[in-house]
Amino acid sequence: MIFDEYTIKSLIRPVPDFPKPGVTFRDITPLYHSPRAMRMVADSLIQRYVESPVTHIGAIDARGFLLGAVLAYELNKPLVLFRKAGKLPADTLRESYATEYSETTLEMHRDALSGGEQVLLLDDLIATGGTFLAAARLVRQCGANVYEAAAIIDLPDLGGSRSMQDAGIPTFTLCAFAEDEQ
Repeated sequence: MIFDEYTIKSLIRPVPDFPKPGVTFRDITPLYHSPRAMRMVADSLIQRYVESPVTHIGAIDARGFLLGAVLAYELNKPLVLFRKAGKLPADTLRESYATEYSETTLEMHRDALSGGEQVLLLDDLIATGGTFLAAARLVRQCGANVYEAAAIIDLPDLGGSRSMQDAGIPTFTLCAFAEDEQ
């Protein structure tokens, strides 16, 4: 299936002043209502990584789980979950970070990676980059490497993709929205 950025962007709903005034939330749930669009997103990412040296898929809580599970299955790679604090049942590593509108903590199971792995990190979007940067720090604590961080959406005005690249994390997104773009 040929990738159509216009179709993808048209299915991402802007929600002004959510979760707080001044923030425009980019809601991907309408994209998941379209089997065609969802297949387009998944197929584009699968094609990008099918012959890559990626050994593990790292899915970030919670919307990253939607794509992460699909890619792990299709690429036949182990799935590593990065969750909000207190959601994983076994021994975890923790990393606190700031987002666009809060301070929070990300965790992963301590035994999810053993060292040397090439991890593809996935989430729905790159905003300030805080969540991806925290996940990358956790990956590196395990002795593994971040191959790339991928998302459906980049919000370049918030500087996250630039911060990630400055930290040595390659990024890939399927589309971008300027702050004032509807």
